[in-house]
Amino acid sequence: MPQATERLRRYLEDELEECRSEDVERRLDELGTLEAALGTDQVDAELEVLSALASETRYTLVRVLVAAEEELCVCELNGVVDVSESGLSHALSQLVEAGLVEGRKDGRWKKYRATNRAVALVTVLEGSVTIDE
Repeated sequence: MPQATERLRRYLEDELEECRSEDVERRLDELGTLEAALGTDQVDAELEVLSALASETRYTLVRVLVAAEEELCVCELNGVVDVSESGLSHALSQLVEAGLVEGRKDGRWKKYRATNRAVALVTVLEGSVTIDE
């Protein structure tokens, strides 16, 4: 941390035109308060959601379910992604755990739909990512 503190001191010196140890300590306290306000439980929960989307298979499943705007059967989803049945089941389980997908049994069939959380995340990503052509 001494290297980080030294860099912070140099930054504050540039910003304030002079920097005292109290300035560095005050800023470190402010940053510590910001970090504490995030809460480790909240960060962990958000990372779980982002991790669930961090695979092409899982992200494709979420995108398809959001676009469908209805429930889809596992047999339909299996046609969308090129993975084994167990791979598909595992991917869907991770998405359910992250709160991005909900599943229900319908007789012999298992159906899934995107949650509001998934819709919100896909909407934000669609609005923030541009494709260079």
